[in-house]
Amino acid sequence: MLFNSHIFLFVFLPVTLAGFCVLSRWPGPKAAKLWLTLASLFFYGWWNPIYVGLIVPSMLFNFWLGSWIGRRVRGGRSGKGPLYFGITANLLLLGYYKYANFFVANVNLLAGTDWALGKIILPLGISFFTFTQIAYLMDASRGVACEYDFWDFLLFVTFFPHLIAGPIIHHSEMMPQFAERKTYRFQWENLAIGLSIFAIGLFKKVMIADGLSGHAGKVFGAAASTGGIYPGDAWAGVLCYTFQIYFDFSGYSDMAIGLAKMFGIVLPLNFNSPYKATSISDFWRRWHMTLSRFLRDYLYIPLGGNRHGPARRYSNLIVTMLLGGFWHGAAWTFVLWGAFHGIGLAINHLWKDFFKTNFAHWHIPAWATMWSARAFTFFLVVMGWVLFRASDLAAAGHLFESMFGFGAAPVMGTPTLLKTKLWLWLALLLAGVWLLPNTAELTREQLPYPSVLKERPSPGLRWQLNSLWAGVAALLLAASVLSLSRAGEFLYYNF
Repeated sequence: MLFNSHIFLFVFLPVTLAGFCVLSRWPGPKAAKLWLTLASLFFYGWWNPIYVGLIVPSMLFNFWLGSWIGRRVRGGRSGKGPLYFGITANLLLLGYYKYANFFVANVNLLAGTDWALGKIILPLGISFFTFTQIAYLMDASRGVACEYDFWDFLLFVTFFPHLIAGPIIHHSEMMPQFAERKTYRFQWENLAIGLSIFAIGLFKKVMIADGLSGHAGKVFGAAASTGGIYPGDAWAGVLCYTFQIYFDFSGYSDMAIGLAKMFGIVLPLNFNSPYKATSISDFWRRWHMTLSRFLRDYLYIPLGGNRHGPARRYSNLIVTMLLGGFWHGAAWTFVLWGAFHGIGLAINHLWKDFFKTNFAHWHIPAWATMWSARAFTFFLVVMGWVLFRASDLAAAGHLFESMFGFGAAPVMGTPTLLKTKLWLWLALLLAGVWLLPNTAELTREQLPYPSVLKERPSPGLRWQLNSLWAGVAALLLAASVLSLSRAGEFLYYNF
């Protein structure tokens, strides 16, 4: 079930919210938790009911194992053995559904065999709920995951606003909210704030991201089939995808936060204007923030982080991003995309050290440094999206060649295939993401995220509980709902 569908907006959401509000008052929070858990499982099973039989045993296994690990640690014994067993079991499950055919195809290519596993359908959200539960097990082994209520744990994993495409939540930020009685007292302000944030996200997805998908698909499709594209068309198509994935993921992140807020729950921020980044490091502090946090806390730091000298630090960064790229999909394009960002992070740290040593005495205007760094970072990110979106490495190569005028003779359309008004639209989108405050900045007084509070957003625009903002939210919702007939699946549902 999609957030941007009629069945979700006009049936599932109002029924689930009404049931939660009624049951929170009588018979009480436990009934409300059970209702919300069952509704979330129904939401998950809407796509394919058989995979409810996958997520439920996974939750039961990880809750039991996490509790056992926690008891061992509190008793002074090591929890490493059960932890390794749990991580292996979770990764094997993820590996079978997401990577089995990839590995078999590559073995066949190298060995000349013709093994086949048949078609394996990737269960929605498996990457997200697997990482969420691995983090829980690792924290249990460190003695920082408490003995949680069983029903709180089930809701922690299944809570529908984050279940399919994140954010990757942490038990310490969610379990206390599920345990608090005030969470189960309905507040009209929560509904107003949540609905406004949801409306902004829905508008981003339906009216902007989905509108760009056709242009991007046309160019990337041509790169996969012919390779010959006019440079202007190639750049326009790549930029269309650059903004498509931005507004698609930004829209989803807003919608997830807004939905959770309607139920009195605050999800972690997962998206903070990443195209405003002034370095690759800054980009990953802003893009898919909870994935970056997971990779840092549960992969980069355990590998040694920056504790063993520069060479080890850079190799750890590259390995971490390689695996982060592979997490996104079972294809060499994702592996190369991860390597591209890993190398970029390593060079970024090298450059910072080099600059401090050799150019710290230069007096460069702050605005010039900021804007040049932002433009260069944006260019690097765009190059990375070519690898991320291309169907294979050959298609990515064709598109790079076309972008820089080294490819085959163009066979796709004419130099004006993607019209001037599209370029104007792309320029307006770039100006918007660079100059305007994001949703978290607009609502910083209602949802004070620390990473947003330290920013200096544009003055003047602040969400307020008044008729003006209610009207804005209503207009955004109306425009989006009227365009739902052409709404598409969220891009991160594929990961």
